[in-house]
Amino acid sequence: MSATNHQPRYAHIVGWGMYAPPNVLTNEELAKRVDTSDAWIRERTGIVERRIATKETTASMALHAAQDALEIADVNPKQVDLIIVATSTPDYVFPSTACLVQDQLGASSAAAFDLSAACSGFVYGVAVGANMIRAGQYETVLVIGAETFSKIINWKDRGTCILFGDGAGAVLLRGSPEYGGILSAVLGSDGSGGELLEVPAGGSKNPASLETVMANLHTVRMNGREVYRFATRVMVDATKQALQKANISLDELDMLIPHQANARIIDYAAKALNLPPDKVFQNVERYGNTSAASIPIALVEAIQAQRVNPGDHLVMVGFGAGLTWASCAIEWSQPTIKRQITPQRAAQSQLRYRWANLKSFGHRVLRRVDSGVSKVLDRMEGQNNGKGQ
Repeated sequence: MSATNHQPRYAHIVGWGMYAPPNVLTNEELAKRVDTSDAWIRERTGIVERRIATKETTASMALHAAQDALEIADVNPKQVDLIIVATSTPDYVFPSTACLVQDQLGASSAAAFDLSAACSGFVYGVAVGANMIRAGQYETVLVIGAETFSKIINWKDRGTCILFGDGAGAVLLRGSPEYGGILSAVLGSDGSGGELLEVPAGGSKNPASLETVMANLHTVRMNGREVYRFATRVMVDATKQALQKANISLDELDMLIPHQANARIIDYAAKALNLPPDKVFQNVERYGNTSAASIPIALVEAIQAQRVNPGDHLVMVGFGAGLTWASCAIEWSQPTIKRQITPQRAAQSQLRYRWANLKSFGHRVLRRVDSGVSKVLDRMEGQNNGKGQ
């Protein structure tokens, strides 16, 4: 087929899901741990409460969000071609959190990898997934943002511990020749500002040691004033750039879904873009900053609140450590009325995931048996060779 006859592919969001730990930490409770108050936190951040993982991990929350997204899209996990998990708090350095999700979902045909771009990570992941679909590499891509930031917080530092929470959100992208879906993406970075928001230790430069642990170098450090200045600039610029690339005017924007880091940053961006409150979604007061999970959680809640409808133009925009920023413009194409899941359908899904877990366990057992038998055979062959000499 010639290039002139090539039919363009578009990546549409066909499924969405989220998970927030049930454990709530309010400002009043936090004030008992650190020198702060509910009024002080609300005035500076807009945050009232946040969710804190107890038994949950980044992978387990990502799994819940992914399952919801697949249910809404009515897609079998075996149809997923690629899983991208955006996170700064993976369960392990390796294996990737994405591989853990792939295994528990039973997504036997999926490639999987983690993406590290801090709070911008989810939009980075959406951009990568959409481009994979446009290129014809994959048809169905699951993008997840998941974080357990509570595990890397210094709970004595009121400049950071008041900000962050835990959670996960996911979208399922699917290819289609129909116009719409992810229309543009803007990704950026400025590594010269890396020290403004960082976890100093735990990598190869400062590996874990007694000294790094005692000095709290495995927790978040942030220059709040400089990050605020950076964020207010790039949120506005990146939103405009994504709209321009998609040939959508600012007047045609129906909903801005920003990274939920700070209400003051969101309000500044809305004012600079001349957007009324009904065109800007905000839920930072209930979750705090969930990093890579904040934008997909906000998207899901916007859909649940019936503030996203077919034909709407959306922009998702975020910023984060790196320094990084990212935005994407979307023409929404899917009905947002929640599909009714019958008891039979729910039971089928539960059976599918339990079977995936059982198969995973069986693979582990067989791998160990195979290893054990191979060692015995190697030992026997070695003994026989010795006797032959």
